[in-house]
Amino acid sequence: MSATPAEIKAAIREQALTLGFDAIGFAPPHLAGEARGHLSEFLARGYHGDMGWLATRAAERADPACLWPEVKSVAVLGLNYGPAEDPLQPIGQPDRAAISVYARGRDYHDILKSRLKQLARWIEGRWPGALKVFVDTAPVMEKPLAEAAGLGWQGKHTNLVSRGWGSWLFLGEIYLTLELPPDERESDHCGACHRCLDACPTAAFPAPYRLDARRCISYLTIEHKGHIPAALRPLMGNRVYGCDDCLAVCPWNKFARAAREPGLLARAELTAPRLSELATLDDGAFRRLFAGSPIKRIGRDRFLRNVLIALGNSGERGFVASAARHLADPSPLVRAMAVWALARLGGAEAFAAERAERLPGEADDTVRAEWQSAA
Repeated sequence: MSATPAEIKAAIREQALTLGFDAIGFAPPHLAGEARGHLSEFLARGYHGDMGWLATRAAERADPACLWPEVKSVAVLGLNYGPAEDPLQPIGQPDRAAISVYARGRDYHDILKSRLKQLARWIEGRWPGALKVFVDTAPVMEKPLAEAAGLGWQGKHTNLVSRGWGSWLFLGEIYLTLELPPDERESDHCGACHRCLDACPTAAFPAPYRLDARRCISYLTIEHKGHIPAALRPLMGNRVYGCDDCLAVCPWNKFARAAREPGLLARAELTAPRLSELATLDDGAFRRLFAGSPIKRIGRDRFLRNVLIALGNSGERGFVASAARHLADPSPLVRAMAVWALARLGGAEAFAAERAERLPGEADDTVRAEWQSAA
């Protein structure tokens, strides 16, 4: 006797939890009009900055059936990456670097995709049919799908909030040709709370449920490839990769639990590392330190850009030498931020002679501007 859709759904749920997923829900293969409208507004206002890929594949992102016409239902899976300690603790240590919780362990894409494929093979072995596995590198609006699947709701900071896991769920999806009954959609439980909006260091939320990524520290330190606007640099503090402020202050984190997946546990060397040590990284040392980490993707030059901004924001005169050593860096991006950091640290005397020697032949206009503003 063949299994009913409800029985198939229950079996998939049980197997997902057995494989180590922390949450699973089922959504219909379409998005609510509100979610599509938010995406259109986000792109129309230019809030996506230089993340052109968001606009390029907007149609597929807004409609699962446009991405894959055969889809009949979507299984949304969650994997908890909750921190064992206060994620904002490094913010109060100006000689240390603050790295987003999600990037302190192994690259979650690898862990999540491997587990999704395990579940997909199990499903195919019992109910043959096409399916597709996605993590967040695909054009999938995973947070609205997770809300539709009952895993949580998009809070005022636009991130997913879970009643069971707080702010700390990685999401992945399996698009199925099996037609399964959807779970009950989760409702919004933010109420009058606006802690996440108040916590943002750069005022990246023009309104509740709206994010201007161009002001978001996560975007600036990870996605943005060029020079970070000078007005935003002092607001970044010591955040060198991502930002957890809006997530960490959410009251629903009272239900959060520490991650149990070994690969997602924080590496000691990535939990509040010393800025002075990060500032010494050449390309080889950068690759070795961040092997298996999502941080490796942004490359050494962008990472050093972020580290130098943190050095400049530290107020620690002892960092003058750490910044000055990068005045001769091969990367114009790094050189420019070395100038900015020295100016912030009051180390003008440390590069006065360098300025006289280097400025006339400096080919990069942004580095030239940094020299001139620091004079």
